[in-house]
Amino acid sequence: MSDRALFVVRAGALTTVQDRGRPGHAHLGVPRSGALDGPAAALANRLVGNRPEAAVLETTLNGCALRPRSTVTVAVTGAPCPVAVDGRPAAWAAPVPVPAGALLTVGGALSGVRSYVAVSGGVTVEPVLGSRSTDLLSGLGPPPLTDGAILPLGSPAPLPTRVDTAPQPAPPSELLLRVTLGPRNDWFTPEAVRDFTTRAFRVSSASNRIGLRTEGPALERRLRGELPSEGMVLGAVQVPPDGRPVVFLADHPTTGGYPVIGVVREPDLPAAAQAVPGTPVRFLAVRRR
Repeated sequence: MSDRALFVVRAGALTTVQDRGRPGHAHLGVPRSGALDGPAAALANRLVGNRPEAAVLETTLNGCALRPRSTVTVAVTGAPCPVAVDGRPAAWAAPVPVPAGALLTVGGALSGVRSYVAVSGGVTVEPVLGSRSTDLLSGLGPPPLTDGAILPLGSPAPLPTRVDTAPQPAPPSELLLRVTLGPRNDWFTPEAVRDFTTRAFRVSSASNRIGLRTEGPALERRLRGELPSEGMVLGAVQVPPDGRPVVFLADHPTTGGYPVIGVVREPDLPAAAQAVPGTPVRFLAVRRR
């Protein structure tokens, strides 16, 4: 096997391979997938000189530990976390050289939820439908990392990006999501629609890559019948029978039978990827563009 590879010493709670996803396959029942915090993943790639479409690792809460078989450059972005090489502290959100055989430790998130680990050359697992992303809903792409797994790496760029460090947004203390009402807001009472856009919700611990679940006021339906299954888009806010809104994220189903009260603007979704359970959530109604 090539020496351009990573050995997974500790996989962590949930570490997956992600790139920019596989848009354009909803008609096949395949969601977009891809990094939940796209800007953080893109920054990590830039810091190590990768192309924007290179695959990175997305960790969840407690990081991971990796051992490269050859010398690589690594950058960790997204949720702030301790980074170490063979036990020595290293920079976060900056290019870090990791010698062959050294242990790279990506620690638990100090704030936020998901950190992104880019390695020079990118992770080159076999693509499926044009993407290397792990899709937890459909099962496409590589499985989540396990201890002992080996990940192939591509060839690094000749000249890595000349950057020492780069600023990025802090994980949100309050999540403000701009939402366009519809297409099924008429299935809810006027009071429920008003509550949706004026009252505070909280991020539920049941949230995952499929959807950000909320706790808070239950939204009451005006119509009690069943809604035929219809197409779902990224950012759709579906309201299940318990009345608590769910914001669909990258691994969302492509169809659903619960009414969608609104759709969150896509630029607001990366912050949702970093919102820890208990974070206040507010939905701000905006006009269609």
